[in-house]
Amino acid sequence: MSVERVLWEEDATGLATLVRKGEVSPVELVDAAIARAEASRPEINATAETLYDAARSRAKGIDRSLPLAGVPFAIKDLGIAIKGVPSHGGSRIPAWMPEVSSVLTERYLAAGLTPIVTSTSPEHGLRLMTESKAFGITRNPWNTGHTSGGSSGGAAALVAAGVVPVAHASDGGGSIRVPSACTGLVGLKISRGRVPLSPLVSESWYGMVVDHAVTRSVRDCALLLDLTHGPDPLAPYVAPPPKGAFAAAAARDPGKLKLAMYRNSPLGLPISAETLKALDTAVALAREGGHSVEEIDLPSIGRDFFADFCRTVASAVAGMLRAEAVRVGRTVTGDIERATRVLGRLGEMVSAGETYAGLQRLHAASRQLIAETARYDAVLMPVIAHPPLACGAMDPKGADELIENMLDKLRLTALLRIEPLFGQLMDKSLWFTHWPAIQNVSGQPSIALPVYVTEAGLPLGVQAAGRPGDEETLLSLAAQMEKISGWLGRRAPLMVP
Repeated sequence: MSVERVLWEEDATGLATLVRKGEVSPVELVDAAIARAEASRPEINATAETLYDAARSRAKGIDRSLPLAGVPFAIKDLGIAIKGVPSHGGSRIPAWMPEVSSVLTERYLAAGLTPIVTSTSPEHGLRLMTESKAFGITRNPWNTGHTSGGSSGGAAALVAAGVVPVAHASDGGGSIRVPSACTGLVGLKISRGRVPLSPLVSESWYGMVVDHAVTRSVRDCALLLDLTHGPDPLAPYVAPPPKGAFAAAAARDPGKLKLAMYRNSPLGLPISAETLKALDTAVALAREGGHSVEEIDLPSIGRDFFADFCRTVASAVAGMLRAEAVRVGRTVTGDIERATRVLGRLGEMVSAGETYAGLQRLHAASRQLIAETARYDAVLMPVIAHPPLACGAMDPKGADELIENMLDKLRLTALLRIEPLFGQLMDKSLWFTHWPAIQNVSGQPSIALPVYVTEAGLPLGVQAAGRPGDEETLLSLAAQMEKISGWLGRRAPLMVP
């Protein structure tokens, strides 16, 4: 069997085992990953920066006793520092050159992972499709006419295409779970404070952003969390420690769990029949595993919740753009995309008092949500309301483009004080992804599960949201569902070795 075929078939745990046994070398794996990255690049466009020379050099001297020694890896081009590697954030703003690496980067290297590229992101992670003026369209390996999701769409495309078995990702409003749902991967949005973001920042988007990974297997997801979680002196808070190893949780039977299922749209927007089929598939798998499943509502979560979320994110974007202007020594208004300008101006319009009040309402709704669902071990719900969209489908067209142009060119952001207009734009932004931001606000862990493939052959995952700090139950449940369903054997049809 060729090394490329091994890379394409095995997960990270399997590859590391082969390295330790001497059946494949780190250099062979890195060379195969680089070759596959280059061959698939025109098809999926998921690479921001290549790290080929550094990867080959690292592979030659890697300690093969490390847990993931020699495993090729990708790091997202957003919100994480790799010393000496330009960071673009998916934007045309001049790149930032980190002088130090993030704590998380150092933990990846200590685990033995070998980064070969940085992966594409939409501008500053603001879209849940990975399309940007700076890097173009990142495409889904299952069907390159469709999106790989966002904002970790580059990471997901690389894993789904068999370039790397695992990849770093981040999630501020679904950016791990949406790409996973679109590309047939496992994607765990971890609890707030589980993995530090230091020293780059103390927190991002008022604590709503977390970093972890997209993976082929549940065991990889768990092992990578074991190797990267834990406190850092510069981190402002830390999640409760697990009872044991996350890998051990993924390896054990979950027992009989009490699960809930939420199948409505908190925004009152349409949900495709195939999304509901995917949710029903997850429920059937859970019941086959011996668990009870009860349908519930989430009365504390509705349109007002999401309006507060959107305004809060806008304020964070406004602050980020101010910081970028200071960094480059000039305004960056002309560098950024139209939608980012509009969002930043909205953030400047929202007062500090409004932002604080909105955050307090979001925290109150989160406390109510956590209290109401505490009796359940996990709550199943959709991630995306429709199968993976065609590339470009979220671009404003017709009247929507006219409105966005007017808001931008005529600086009419004040019109967004008009609630119906604001609500219309919110719906256009979130009509594909109604649910994921809930857990970013609440801080709960939630795992995307690749339970379903549509009639057109596109993955369509759902998520299981857990109690705060309880990734272990989610990983145990996910591993059981993986075993029952056989989803681990599914591969995108792109460039089969």
